[in-house]
Amino acid sequence: MGWVTLPVAVAMIAIVLIDAFEVMILPRRIRRTYRLARFFYRTTWEVWRRAAQAFPAGKYRQGFLSVFGPLSLFALIAVWAVGLIAGFALLHWSIGTAIQGSDGSYSTGLYFSGTTLFTLGYGDIVPTGPFGRVLSVLEAGLGFVFLAVVISYLPVLYQAFSRREIAISLLDARAGSPPTAGELLRRLGEARSVDSVGAMLVEWERWAAELLESHMSFPVLGYYRSQHENQSWVAALTAILDTSAVLIAGVDGPHGYQARLTFAMARHAAVDLALILRAPPPVASRLTESDLDRLQESLRSTGVEIREGSTVTQALTELCGLYEPFVRALGLYFGFALPPFLPATPPVDNWQTSAWMQRSPGLGGLSAARTGDSHFD
Repeated sequence: MGWVTLPVAVAMIAIVLIDAFEVMILPRRIRRTYRLARFFYRTTWEVWRRAAQAFPAGKYRQGFLSVFGPLSLFALIAVWAVGLIAGFALLHWSIGTAIQGSDGSYSTGLYFSGTTLFTLGYGDIVPTGPFGRVLSVLEAGLGFVFLAVVISYLPVLYQAFSRREIAISLLDARAGSPPTAGELLRRLGEARSVDSVGAMLVEWERWAAELLESHMSFPVLGYYRSQHENQSWVAALTAILDTSAVLIAGVDGPHGYQARLTFAMARHAAVDLALILRAPPPVASRLTESDLDRLQESLRSTGVEIREGSTVTQALTELCGLYEPFVRALGLYFGFALPPFLPATPPVDNWQTSAWMQRSPGLGGLSAARTGDSHFD
């Protein structure tokens, strides 16, 4: 019986080690269908997302969803640790390792394997044979490496999250909350700063590249949510794609080439991240003819010259078709709402709101004040 379970024990250890290596160290997309981490996240996220439906829509549901990212990371590490302990215990039991103080049961082997992996060193159960001692040293060494990788992994993960969120926060005052292409261009037109959109697009091209690299290397980052419920990395990516598409299709100026570069990088990020999650892209469009008319009217009122005609409509529709199915797939998978091209009503930015005070009527010239979310609610 022991020799029958030996391949199972080796397979358990190998699966955990390969999975941990691919998740924490290997900075590239893994194309294999069957992976422990992928199965873990797809299963637990589906359960967590369904459980979130029990909360009313709004900050309570978003708060519940925001816990999943950090909690799932520690749960995955615990799954790896349990897998290694169970695998080594089964390995010792399969080959009949001579262990002083053991009754030969698998449960005692689990205890011995756990104390060895975490290097507790109680000394109440010790291997006496040479092969058992070699396995114990190997498991203890893996325990040290495992803990070292986990400790070094967390700061890198949070640095990548911080860089992503800083750029999203900067977009708040520039494009509204949630960010929209129409509001971004409208505010630039009001400030007579449309020419500065080129420099902004350079920054967002780099942000999209970092988003792709960090979320491919650390897929768990996708589950980490922003501070405000009307902000998300999917919404920011969509707003930048929308802005680039509008500039390419309908606005003449020196920023056309940079808009194409930013569009290409942002679309690359949207497509690859949707493929990693195996999220099927739905066929839908957010831009209607009335939305386009409103967008053109809004931009012209602030001095932004946007072309008219069926050529513009066709070009913008074709550009939207290149990325919209993929950002919709990301939004549906993570539970993020996609922003429109232009808000239906003037937006109230997050920086203008607080749970302790109402927005001053002079801030942004908006007609109504609203209170927003806060950590002090």
